[in-house]
Amino acid sequence: MIIMSIELFGLEDIPIVDGNSDISLIIKDAINKQGCNLNHGDIVLIAETLISKAEENFIRLDDLTPTSEAIKLAEESGKDSRLVQAILDESSEVVRVGSNFIITETKHGFVCANAGIDESNVGDGLATPMPEDADKSAREIREFLEDEFNQEIAVIITDTQGRAFRFGAIGTAIGCSGISPIWKRVGEKDLYGRELETTEIATCDELSAAASLIMGQADEGLPVVIVRGFDSFDILRDPDSNIKSVLMPKKADVFRK
Repeated sequence: MIIMSIELFGLEDIPIVDGNSDISLIIKDAINKQGCNLNHGDIVLIAETLISKAEENFIRLDDLTPTSEAIKLAEESGKDSRLVQAILDESSEVVRVGSNFIITETKHGFVCANAGIDESNVGDGLATPMPEDADKSAREIREFLEDEFNQEIAVIITDTQGRAFRFGAIGTAIGCSGISPIWKRVGEKDLYGRELETTEIATCDELSAAASLIMGQADEGLPVVIVRGFDSFDILRDPDSNIKSVLMPKKADVFRK
């Protein structure tokens, strides 16, 4: 009997970062200090807050002047009008408004609560929007680490997002490099020999959700997680990958038609 397994572990000693921080070098140093090395097929998952901090991608809420639309949506949602203005600035469309949430489509194309803006793990009066280009950040980090460790790996940038019709948030991929975010299994056979007709697996989201168990959401201080032993890495290996293929176009979204 073959037992399949993967290993997940967080990188310790990741410092508080700022605009002078080199995330690639920080990860390399943490790997060396921890003595875990990087192996072929390892997947490095990085919390988006780490990327935004290093890229100085901050929103200073006190600098924002809410528009009339922001004030109206703040009254509907119960949110701070300055935060609502930040949400509008980061969005291309408001999809739904409810008690303490505003669902929008971000300028990146993600449909999520509050445009993915995060107020946790940053200083007072600050918030971090999604990275400007998480795919680019993932690619640059992957290329650096591959050169340093002479191994083919993947990098995924993760965020914590809710899901439609379910309570609770999970880790979700918002950027990737070196691995396809979708595993198209159409044409393969199931256990009974039937051909799969529609099966597509959001692999990068599944990996992000698994890594989120290690990263945590409070004071765990483990914003970088390595997944080792994912045996489908070579099948999904793609040096030119990006997250765009997981984004459903509005014309295919039956809930917004």
